[in-house]
Amino acid sequence: MQRIRLRYTKRGRLRFTSHRDFQRAFERALRRAEVPMAYSAGFTPHPKVSYANAAPTGTGSEAEYLEIALTEARDPERLRLLLDESLPAGLDVVDAVEARTSGLADRLTASVWELRLDGVEPAEAEAAVAAFTAAPAVEVQRRTKNGVRTFDTRSAVAHLESVTTHGSPADRPSDRPCAILRLVVRHVTPAVRPDDVLSGLRAVADLAPPVPAAVTRLAQGLFDEETGAVTDPLAPDREAKAPEPQPAAASAAAKAPA
Repeated sequence: MQRIRLRYTKRGRLRFTSHRDFQRAFERALRRAEVPMAYSAGFTPHPKVSYANAAPTGTGSEAEYLEIALTEARDPERLRLLLDESLPAGLDVVDAVEARTSGLADRLTASVWELRLDGVEPAEAEAAVAAFTAAPAVEVQRRTKNGVRTFDTRSAVAHLESVTTHGSPADRPSDRPCAILRLVVRHVTPAVRPDDVLSGLRAVADLAPPVPAAVTRLAQGLFDEETGAVTDPLAPDREAKAPEPQPAAASAAAKAPA
């Protein structure tokens, strides 16, 4: 059985698809592309697809990851092209590697997010960022299925800055003032989402964008505490050497009884 790891995107209007919507679309794409999927056992077999840390509904993403299990070996790049052609524009499969290491989910320890705040002056955003980063803790509340929960957002934010970008993946261009925030958030429990950070900015600096922020995940991967960088989680699979085929004679000798 071969395992393939894929990176895909949620762009434009497709950012509003839920994770369940994407699952249905992806399973249809697997059938269209005639991918030789491995299936689970039991009365209701399902294709073996493992999703890792999906972005919330309504947020765009350049870095979503999943892993599929195949019953026959396939070239990862050829498989990527077939799946990309079978998915709607906006759900784009942009990278594929054969899984040669374990623990993909364990390498997703932080995300890089971009928040486009239409109608907010950059100077106002910079002041709010300074207040947030200077605070020892920034508590916010979020309603969960178990009721309202209070938690600290500041400890999860490894980096936060106001930036000027050109050609940003965050869409919805406007002639009004616009501030763009770039932040690195550690994946902690409870999870701290970009909207939680916005709630924290409102709490410490009364920053309240007049329209909802356009949120895009730019990257996710292993967080390097020394450099503050978020590394590519598929890099270890690219760097790992494929097992070399064993010569037939050696294989036969290894199976021969002593």
